[in-house]
Amino acid sequence: MIDMDRFECFFCTEGGQRVDAYLSSFTGISRTRITNLIEEGYVLVNGIKRNKNFKLNDQDEISFYIPPDEEIEAKPQNIPLDIFYEDKHLIVVNKPQGMVVHPAPGNPDGTLVNALLFHCKDSLSGINGKLRPGIVHRIDKDTSGLLIVAKSDEAHVKLGEMFRDHSFQRKYEALVYGKPVPSNGTINLAIGRSKKDRKRMAFFQPDSPNTKNAVTHYQVLESFDSLSHVECTLETGRTHQIRVHMLSLGCPVVGDPLYAPGRKSYGLTGQCLHAKHIGFIHPITGEELSFDAPLPRHFQDLLDLLKDKSL
Repeated sequence: MIDMDRFECFFCTEGGQRVDAYLSSFTGISRTRITNLIEEGYVLVNGIKRNKNFKLNDQDEISFYIPPDEEIEAKPQNIPLDIFYEDKHLIVVNKPQGMVVHPAPGNPDGTLVNALLFHCKDSLSGINGKLRPGIVHRIDKDTSGLLIVAKSDEAHVKLGEMFRDHSFQRKYEALVYGKPVPSNGTINLAIGRSKKDRKRMAFFQPDSPNTKNAVTHYQVLESFDSLSHVECTLETGRTHQIRVHMLSLGCPVVGDPLYAPGRKSYGLTGQCLHAKHIGFIHPITGEELSFDAPLPRHFQDLLDLLKDKSL
């Protein structure tokens, strides 16, 4: 039996659309998933169950509930890892572009967690549960680069505190469209969920409601005819922070399907963004650690091509 107290409600502001399309746009959930929810009775219009192609009117009340996904158990998989550092408390890995960090519906295996479970056996922190063991921070599927993973619970707790205190040094490199103006500076714009497309994040003035403040320092390393090679240093770590902050300058990351749709992708399968450097104090030993991961081949090949053309 469906518990109506769990339903979220809102009013349609753009009549004439099908309920499945409108709700998919509002929530960022795929239309296929929305269709399933409609068929299962988890979507109501003015309190009545409708079919997926029902046309909405302005001020129709849409009620919906998204039941929790069935729990997925992460399985160990023998997937090679590019390990930069490891001890009994933590491990630093260089994640390739295209690898998801942890399992989720639609990505039950082939993730970094699957690889870590095979490599580390039972020596990963259990604080984040079975699906995200040891995961302290994440980077997007199509972003490559360095990640810290906790092996002991003590390290996990202290690493989490360090991330909240912004006591890590994290530098990314990216290729972006156009030329940022000025060529170096600081972007101080809050980040929150886009009101038009729930899959996207958007930038807002600092301290705006339902946002988190975000700060990115950037500098242009080299400019080409239509692209620029930039370095970004994070003060905060928000969802899609660099991708959204570069977009705020009118210079989205090359190959980004979400924030630069329709732009020339140069054969890339995702954004040209790499977590190149991470520096921090070991949470247990107090040792100062610093790591740099070379640019992945897809990034370096495009950069070399741009340099050749500029000669």
